[in-house]
Amino acid sequence: MPILIRPLEPADKDAWLPLWQGYLTFYRASVSEDVTAHTWARLIDPAGPIHGFGAADDSGELIGFVHYLFHPVTWSRSDRCYLEDLFVSPDARGTGAGRALIEAVYGAADAAGANQVYWMTAHDNETARRLYDRVARLTPFIKYQR
Repeated sequence: MPILIRPLEPADKDAWLPLWQGYLTFYRASVSEDVTAHTWARLIDPAGPIHGFGAADDSGELIGFVHYLFHPVTWSRSDRCYLEDLFVSPDARGTGAGRALIEAVYGAADAAGANQVYWMTAHDNETARRLYDRVARLTPFIKYQR
């Protein structure tokens, strides 16, 4: 199946919402409608701090998304790129959409001069981790949260 990766657009909102809800459900999380609306507004603001790509199938239907942002760090003069959210519809998994979305972030990071792209996932997210092991290197860091 050919996959088209492109920046998210205002017209994608109705297709993005169920994918966003699927992502939150997968992680047994929820956010308020206000946070969802704010997230969407930031994603489609060309001057905003958070960016997003959508993956569309050959019929143009949105089947996945990735959200990412750049931030400065103390260990480099270059910014880093944090890949915050990645989701592909269960029906579209195995099509290469996840890999294509990650590679699109890699391209955006290279274009922006970021010296690293990184992300986190749940330790038991075995399906995604099989892909991640092919496109990135697992680090030894552990996340702490307040």
